[in-house]
Amino acid sequence: MQTNIFKLIVSFIIVLTFNNFQTSHAQGGNGKFIVVLDAGHGGKDPGKHAKTGLKEKDIALNIVLSVGKILEKNDDIKVVYTRKTDVFVDLFKRGKIANDANADLFVSIHCNAHNTQASGSETYVLGIHRNKTNFEVAKAENEVVYLEENYKENYKGFDPNSPESFIGLSLMQEEYLDQSIKLASLIQNAFTNKLKRKNRGVKQAGFIVLHQTVMPSVLVETGFITNTAEGAYLNSTKGQKELSKSISDAILDYKTEIDKNVGSIVMEIPIADTISIEENTIKNTVFKIQIAASSKSLEPKAYNFKGLQDISREKSGGLYKYYYGYTSDYNKIQKLQIEAKNKGYKDAYIVAFKDGKQIKLSEALKTESN
Repeated sequence: MQTNIFKLIVSFIIVLTFNNFQTSHAQGGNGKFIVVLDAGHGGKDPGKHAKTGLKEKDIALNIVLSVGKILEKNDDIKVVYTRKTDVFVDLFKRGKIANDANADLFVSIHCNAHNTQASGSETYVLGIHRNKTNFEVAKAENEVVYLEENYKENYKGFDPNSPESFIGLSLMQEEYLDQSIKLASLIQNAFTNKLKRKNRGVKQAGFIVLHQTVMPSVLVETGFITNTAEGAYLNSTKGQKELSKSISDAILDYKTEIDKNVGSIVMEIPIADTISIEENTIKNTVFKIQIAASSKSLEPKAYNFKGLQDISREKSGGLYKYYYGYTSDYNKIQKLQIEAKNKGYKDAYIVAFKDGKQIKLSEALKTESN
């Protein structure tokens, strides 16, 4: 009984958030790799601040503009900014900017603060808070919604003070979690190995700004402006230049890995292995196995995919997606998933299409169970 109640609560949250923030996503930009850079806070929202007068909004903007300048030197990359000046931008509008741009990545830049001399950088991906500290960080960033007009309407069903609200947030972006973690890891490694900054790790928390996006997304806490030494570093030309270089290098490394290592950045949806269907065939629904996603175009031939036959390729803007199999029989697609994994595509996962459009696998299975 408790399990059923929990499922109803999660479904209710998803319906509320999905109805408010649903957007279509088909990567574009004339084949360019699109990166949306988001400078946290701005305008009437200063973000974190220190007694020395440092403001998060100013440091975040400087770093974003510097990252963008580096990335824009690459002809195959298009950079989109949520803000380029000291203005206030609603959280839901930041996500909409990324979705409307059909972006490949969303990177939000921030600074941290604490009542001690805490220091170090950390990068977040969307997820249910794993501990109280992560929840408090997300809660502090999310409370900016109270500065927005019509926030009750725009964020209906979400309470920044309620841990339960974060359940729906994490489920909405589950399809991009592995890619987000990969980018977050590259950023943290760059900070740690190149700049020798204290590494606070890759973490998960329920940031609204990450929830809005339908692409791999991360939120970078570059450091603590309340730490005497680190605050000075964050506010310095040297510090901002180094941090910008590390972030841009990580983004470029991420793109390179997609280009060169087909199939390395894909993820598995656990729910696909835990739901059983009484009937083999689901009406009007087709299943495929996604084995790779890359900006590199390969012929859908067996010799390019470890001997697997029945390979199809679809282009979404600057990204090619490669699929194995094609069937409306869910039991059969599960067997094909095992075959793909046995061939070395360990992260191969099932995707569903209805009337030619991709839908969430959980939606396809839920429709049949009803």
